[in-house]
Amino acid sequence: MPTPLHIEKSVEKITNQLKQLCPLADPASQAAFDQCRQALFTDSLLKQAMVKPVVSWGRQKDAELPLKETHLTQFAPYILTGMYIPLFMFDGKYKISYVAREKLFLATLGVGFRNRLQPGQFPYPFWHEANKWDMYENARSLYLWLDAKTGLIRFAQFSNRGDQAEGHVVQKNTPPAFDGKWLWTDAQGKTQPAVTLFDGLYREDNPYKQQLDQSYREFAISLRDSQCLECHVPNNPDKMKRLVLLQSPAHASGEIHRVLKSVRERKMPLDEQGIEKTLDPAMEKTLLEKGGAFEKFVNAAIEWERTQAPRPLK
Repeated sequence: MPTPLHIEKSVEKITNQLKQLCPLADPASQAAFDQCRQALFTDSLLKQAMVKPVVSWGRQKDAELPLKETHLTQFAPYILTGMYIPLFMFDGKYKISYVAREKLFLATLGVGFRNRLQPGQFPYPFWHEANKWDMYENARSLYLWLDAKTGLIRFAQFSNRGDQAEGHVVQKNTPPAFDGKWLWTDAQGKTQPAVTLFDGLYREDNPYKQQLDQSYREFAISLRDSQCLECHVPNNPDKMKRLVLLQSPAHASGEIHRVLKSVRERKMPLDEQGIEKTLDPAMEKTLLEKGGAFEKFVNAAIEWERTQAPRPLK
């Protein structure tokens, strides 16, 4: 199927902007990462082109495996463009093909990965699984799956297949050993990963940042007590086809509306026997109370950001 003009133009503009905002650079450069991250989070073409409320994201380990059978993680567009996509650098090359099996257009963009950032700049320890870190570190392609009619991005993946970006040389980095903690405290007493605390996403003077942090901590206790954090974590112990992450403030902020809706409607995950799990009424009440408070501050922080003068796209 020939590529429609609206999809060709959209991918071309997105690719050109990504090369401008997130060009190939030193993979250890915090400044380059910060510039890319703030620009993509603010109001980038990539963010505008993503379907709402969620885009499914992950590795493409098997090119022959249909998307519906692939294990992916669901993210709100601002989480994906604010924490994950900025870890890649773009060479400005792209190609588009139609995949009849998926009934979607596939845009393949050339990339390199910022494998030498400090550990707290990754959304979670990608090195908890050696194969995952290896694919991130050696990533060469970013895949954007676009709806044939609307041109909106429904899925995004990355792969170590494809041509190496010209001028980008992968210098292997040995990350710290994974100790089983998705959040940790560094030597200065600061919670890490810093990127999951909205650092670099919301402005420093956002008046709701402290309340966001505190309300999440209270919500996280109820998540832990209700055993939600046994499943909604990056290693995906239940092997869900569409994983939702809740282990950090930023991840939970992108999912809080859907989480509370599921609790209210009592649409809970299935247990190992395929039976829907049930919540104790008292725990359900606590989840709704603490989650509702967190949701209130998420909405307030986003609304405050919306009313500020746009940060220029550099």
